[in-house]
Amino acid sequence: MHSFRYVGSRLQCEDVALADLAAKHGTPLYVYSQATLTDHFKKLSGALAGHGLDQLVCFAMKSNSNLAVIRTLADLGSGFDTVSGGEIARVIAAGGDARKCVFAGVGKTEEDIAFALKQGIYSFNVESEAEIVRISRVATKLKKIAPIAVRVNPNVDAGTHSKITTGTYENKFGIQFEQIEAVYARAAKLPNLRLRGLQMHIGSQLTDVTPFRLAVTKVAPLVARLNKKYGFDFFSIGGGIGIVYREALASADPQWWKTGPGRKVLTPQIYADTLAPLLKPLGLKILLEPGRFLTGNAGVLLTRVEYLKKTGKKHFVIVDAAMNDLIRPAFYDSYHEIVPLKKKGGVQVSSDVVGPICESGDYFAKDRPLPKVGEGDYLALLSAGAYGSVMGSNYNSRSLAPEILVNGKKAAVIRRRQDLNDIWADEVTAPWQK
Repeated sequence: MHSFRYVGSRLQCEDVALADLAAKHGTPLYVYSQATLTDHFKKLSGALAGHGLDQLVCFAMKSNSNLAVIRTLADLGSGFDTVSGGEIARVIAAGGDARKCVFAGVGKTEEDIAFALKQGIYSFNVESEAEIVRISRVATKLKKIAPIAVRVNPNVDAGTHSKITTGTYENKFGIQFEQIEAVYARAAKLPNLRLRGLQMHIGSQLTDVTPFRLAVTKVAPLVARLNKKYGFDFFSIGGGIGIVYREALASADPQWWKTGPGRKVLTPQIYADTLAPLLKPLGLKILLEPGRFLTGNAGVLLTRVEYLKKTGKKHFVIVDAAMNDLIRPAFYDSYHEIVPLKKKGGVQVSSDVVGPICESGDYFAKDRPLPKVGEGDYLALLSAGAYGSVMGSNYNSRSLAPEILVNGKKAAVIRRRQDLNDIWADEVTAPWQK
């Protein structure tokens, strides 16, 4: 569930009309709901805790790294799944606890490793044997003990988009399941390491619990064997719980969540009820690393209709947002529901919603039935809270969009609109160019 819904004819985020925010702050504009972030975090953490499991939710901040979003989750007790030294620094800047951070990623530099060690992170999620050696070397030099958990690749196909699946031997992530015990045996002989746990992650946007169940069933006995030898603290089962992209607006209604024909919804309760019986016998802290589940439906991207254009075959709705603001449709062919900020009835028009960037890939929807709109109307692209603003760029020398956080009747700018001069502030001409 989430906090975006029509109240009368006006689309609101909690108690704030989105059209008012668009008029005041301009578009493109990201808007996040603090109530939704809070609700999703509590439901996920509470579902496993309800089974008596010691657990820590580590938000995958690559999905949304705004400081106010991080602070909202940190205040709820969240840990953080980070993939760079910069993300760890962001956690600290937002008032989060570095001691609740795990550090993933296949290409950690020595500088990143040293920074993470100095901050006292909870664990490195190690992606290769070469990385284990590097972490040991850096930790020895700093006279610190580095906590590590090897990321096992269970070779389980999550059945999701090829660009976001991570758990098969065709992916760059983790170490082959059959090699894990030998890798731990060699790691145990290296100095300044603490073998703190085991980690896995099989992919993103999973709407069926079966791949999770298969992966945990396969990996749990391995965890039990390694725990007897090395005395683990935790088992991280990664993230990947999917969200509703289609019918996203309707899903705000509690009645919608009653399963309908053909509707696939993976709820935190289904997830916990399925996995807890497999995890509880291990007697370990369970780490979860969700990103999209917490933030995806907590955010929208607002945009203004600039032009309408008809060709022999197409009806184009040209908006002021572009692929530099939200790249997911261009990158993944992903679906985002698009709705007007003022509810419209009447006939729907098959439309291509496109941005102003000079690329044919700059689109948000193709042949999408939409209410008839006109120049100056505002639209909302739903489910844009994950992998939206965080993947923004200055392509075509376009400013990064501002971000707003809503809490009840209150709304605050949590990132200002980028000034054009800031785009090239770090650039200079060469000395011979006069």
